[in-house]
Amino acid sequence: MSIKRIQLKGITWNHSRGFTSMVATAQRFSELNPNVDITWEKRSLQAFADEPINELAKRYDLLIIDHPWAGFAGKNNVILPLDKHLPKAFMGDLAENTVGRSHESYSSNGHQWALAVDAATPVAASRPDILAEKGFKLPETYDDLLALAKAGLVIMPGIPQDTLMNFYMMCCTLGEDVCVSQDHVVSEEIGVKALQLLRALAVEMDSQIYDWNPIQIYEAMTLTDKYAYCPWAYGYTNYSRQGYARKLLHFHDMVDIKGFGKAISTLGGTGLAVSAEAKELETIMKYVEYVGSEACQKTVFFDGGGQPGHRKAWTDEYTNSLTANFFKNTLPGLDRAFLRPRYNGHMCFQDRAGAPIRDYLMNGGDEKSLLVRLNELYKKSLEI
Repeated sequence: MSIKRIQLKGITWNHSRGFTSMVATAQRFSELNPNVDITWEKRSLQAFADEPINELAKRYDLLIIDHPWAGFAGKNNVILPLDKHLPKAFMGDLAENTVGRSHESYSSNGHQWALAVDAATPVAASRPDILAEKGFKLPETYDDLLALAKAGLVIMPGIPQDTLMNFYMMCCTLGEDVCVSQDHVVSEEIGVKALQLLRALAVEMDSQIYDWNPIQIYEAMTLTDKYAYCPWAYGYTNYSRQGYARKLLHFHDMVDIKGFGKAISTLGGTGLAVSAEAKELETIMKYVEYVGSEACQKTVFFDGGGQPGHRKAWTDEYTNSLTANFFKNTLPGLDRAFLRPRYNGHMCFQDRAGAPIRDYLMNGGDEKSLLVRLNELYKKSLEI
C-alpha cells in the first residue's frame, strides 16, 4: 500500500534570514515526515511589504507575512485563525515567550492570524574596528550621534518604508504614539520636532541612503570601510555571525533622544500564516507548530540563518555565542518597541506616507505642510 505524498508550497522573502531559515525547517520536517515535501519560494523585501496577502493565499499554502496585514486578515479571512487549529498549551507558550509585542502583533478580531517566528525592530549597528581606528566611542546620546554623523561615519536606511518607520520611532520617543487620533497622524508640535531631528541627521549622510533598505545598509557597512555606525535599522543577526559578511557588525540598543530616553523603534519581524484555501491542514499545522517551537527556533531555524521569534532563543547562550550577543544586546529595544497600527486601511497609508517624508529628508521643506499632507493620507486610509 503506497503512502500518500503531500506537497506544500510556501512564500517568504529574499534574504538568508527569511529564506534559508524556512528551507532548513522544511528539509528537517520532511526528513521526519518522509511523505511530505515543502517547497519555499522567495520574493523581494519590497514585495514582501507591499503585495496583498489575499493574492498570495490563492497560490501558496504557507505565507511569511508582515504583521500590519493582521487587521486585513481579521476582516477578510484569507488566512486561517491559528488559535482554532493549534494546541492551547502551545499558543500559551508563544504568548508567554513573546519578544516584545511580536506575538500580539499578529492578533486581530480576537484571533491569532500568524505565529511570530521571526522578531525584529530597528536597533543600532556598529563596526567596532572603524570606531576604534577613528578614535570614536559608541554614541550614547543624540548629540553624540550627530557628532559621529558630521564625521561622515553614519548611515541609516532612507527608502520610503524605513523613513516612515523611523518617523514613527521619533514621534513615539518624543512621547506620542502615531495614528491614535481620528484627525491626525501626530500632533503638530511632536511631528515638526520629529521631522527636524531626522533631517538634522540625514543631511550629514551619504545621499545613497535614499535608495537603501536595511539589508543594503548592512552590506555597505560590511563590504566597505566607509561607515562605522547605523543608529536605527531593522536588525539582522546574520551580519554578526562569523563567515557571513566580510566584516562583523556588532548590534546594540539605541541612543537616548534629547533626554526622552532611548529610542522607541517600530516593531517589525515576520509571521508564519496558513492560507484559508490550504488543504492538508493536519500536516500543515504539524509543520507550523514545529517551526514555532522553542527547540526548532533555537537550533534548526536559527542555524539556517533565522532570527527567532521565541524569547528563549533570544536569551539562549548558544545563539548569543555565535552572534556577538546580538540577541541579549538588542532585546531591550524589542521589548519597548512600538506596535504600529493594524487597522484594515493602514497598509494603504503605509504605502504612501513614506515618500513625502523621504523627499523632505532629501530636500528640506515646510514641516507643517508635510504633516497636513500626511493627515490627508491618513484620513483616507481610515475610510477603507
